[in-house]
Amino acid sequence: MTGTNDTPLLLRAARGENVERTPVWMMRQAGRYMKVYRDLRDKYPSFRERSEIPEVAIEVSLQPWKAFQPDGVILFSDIVTPLPGLGIDMDIAEGKGPIIHSPLRTQAQIDALHSLEPEESMPFIKTILKSLRQEVGNAATVLGFVGAPWTLAAYAVEGKGSKNYEVIKGMAFTEPALLHQLLSKIADAIAVYVGYQIDSGAQIVQMFDSWAGHLSPQDYATFAHPYQQQVFRKVKETHPDTPLILLVTGSSGVLEMMGASGCDMVSLDWTVDMAVGRQRIGTNIGAQGNMDPCVLYGSQDFIRDRILDTMRKAGRHQHVMNLGHGVLPTTPEDNVRFFFETAKNANELLAIAK
Repeated sequence: MTGTNDTPLLLRAARGENVERTPVWMMRQAGRYMKVYRDLRDKYPSFRERSEIPEVAIEVSLQPWKAFQPDGVILFSDIVTPLPGLGIDMDIAEGKGPIIHSPLRTQAQIDALHSLEPEESMPFIKTILKSLRQEVGNAATVLGFVGAPWTLAAYAVEGKGSKNYEVIKGMAFTEPALLHQLLSKIADAIAVYVGYQIDSGAQIVQMFDSWAGHLSPQDYATFAHPYQQQVFRKVKETHPDTPLILLVTGSSGVLEMMGASGCDMVSLDWTVDMAVGRQRIGTNIGAQGNMDPCVLYGSQDFIRDRILDTMRKAGRHQHVMNLGHGVLPTTPEDNVRFFFETAKNANELLAIAK
């Protein structure tokens, strides 16, 4: 089935419909590489201010859309935003990331967590998403995003980002029943949060399991994969038509499990060849990605060649052009602009190259 022109391109591609060109957006496309963002950061130095004051978060979310016209406009937020709604006190330190003030280490702490009520704990999310839908209309797809259970549990247990994740892995290997309780509670909350984002205006939601790539395939199958499935299964029960994307950083060892998670599209990183990655995730699953963000430090000829190579290997069906992870803070804005322009004109460029 081919979508109508009043349905945004990215949404049609994610649904597996035929599209006139491959859509393109960029993870972390709103942020530190843009001068307008840095100027706004000076005015609002707290990340939580920038992401939780609706008019500020709306402005930040729209900055790259106004500059580059990507096919996706993603909510400006953080994956740990729902944690306070569960009873987990946190802050986001500039340049350091999330800080959990009382890391979860005991049965009593996990028992004390409560169910998520987004309308009470995060009403700003609805305001932001509704405004983004109104602002972009059908010219772009509005994306929401959430953190996956393992990654949010890693922050909650470690208390911050980690190099080796020894605290949560220690819990996994010595008190697995305790960790499974925490993961299941977080999975239920994330499913509620995804539904809330969709009801508020998100047309696609991407789930980031940023730290699951630190697990062995065996441990991924035990502590990450089942809870990704739990989230996707619950969301599909209530919102069956909304495409869901899964990203795992460092995922080349677990692609088959990602394809079997219940998502509609897997976001591939650059550690796997796009053609190989598409084969491994399964032919019924869409693919997003997967250019190395550091390519954007290269010459325009180099950037063009890498974009076209990725898109040639991905094919036209159910592919969304993106980086393999977020755009880096020191990336030249002109190269970001060139990335979007080249990806949008890829059909013509690929035809010329033949």
